[in-house]
Amino acid sequence: MKKRLLLYFLCALTLFILMISIDNDFIYHTCQYANICEMDDITCYEETSASNGLPDFDPELDKPMTDRNIFFHETSCFNEYDLALNARQACAVESAAKMNPNMNVYLLSVSVAKISNQSRKIFNLLQTYPNVRIRHINPERYIKDTPLDQWYRSGVLKRSYWPRSHMSDILRYLTLWKYAGIYLDLDVVVTTSLEHLTNFAGAEDWNQVAAGVIGFDATAFGRRIANACIRDIRANFRGDIWGNNGPGVITRMLQKICSTKYVRSMTATRCHGFKVFPPSAFYPVHYYQWKVYFETKDKNATMKMLEKAMAIHVWNKLSKYEKVFVNSDVPYVVIARKHCPKIFNNCEEVF
Repeated sequence: MKKRLLLYFLCALTLFILMISIDNDFIYHTCQYANICEMDDITCYEETSASNGLPDFDPELDKPMTDRNIFFHETSCFNEYDLALNARQACAVESAAKMNPNMNVYLLSVSVAKISNQSRKIFNLLQTYPNVRIRHINPERYIKDTPLDQWYRSGVLKRSYWPRSHMSDILRYLTLWKYAGIYLDLDVVVTTSLEHLTNFAGAEDWNQVAAGVIGFDATAFGRRIANACIRDIRANFRGDIWGNNGPGVITRMLQKICSTKYVRSMTATRCHGFKVFPPSAFYPVHYYQWKVYFETKDKNATMKMLEKAMAIHVWNKLSKYEKVFVNSDVPYVVIARKHCPKIFNNCEEVF
């Protein structure tokens, strides 16, 4: 009997370890219930602009162009004098601006704080690119008079387990609804021009479409896609499920548009012209293998794989504490040195 109980215990333990090692939702769900997660500070979402903070985003002055926009969002709240942008986030913005000189690149932050002294140089370097615009947005004002206005004012975000992440989910779809273009996560390094892409997303794997790189244009079809995503957020938002409101939205929408639940079957023909790129396009390294970006082991194989990608997603949620030395030769450094040279070459020892 004791041997049998021990066997049951070992099987259960093995299953538990397997689940937490491969399932992001499970990790964050367990983290929440175990009360070991960092609580998201979203107090800045209700603050007005600061006189010494970023200028407010003004669609009249900042002039988003039809279909020719790239958007990043920073949904963290910072201390009063501590608006920060680290080098890796800045690399994402620089790479987009460098590789897409004919597109406007917007970094929209919800924090009203003043730029920290540590980040001032980074902001100045980014703004040497004439197509970069770094602006502040107040979420309530930004969402006002949109299909999400009343829904947002009901306080649904405040009940989320991860309001900062879920605000990012909301803003990526809402921004593309308001201004057609491309949304990118702040841990995406762009390695080729994206200017030719319209109405597209990338598969994270063959189980779901990801939301870290998505684009909707200003055509009637692009507007149909954007409207469908906004309706899905409003109808299916879940504050207790990590990926429900990001990749879940685009995946569910495409399952309807393409009349299939299988990502492999989402061809451009079946999806009426919407392009679902394979994982190799934007997510050549899956999140459970993120460390290969930071290792020289099998570097040649990794670099060969990355050469086929239009952008690389480095899974910042998992990799942000991994030290990267500028004099190293790991794949992430090789990519950054080439595609965000101003930011990379102004780092001291650690990127």
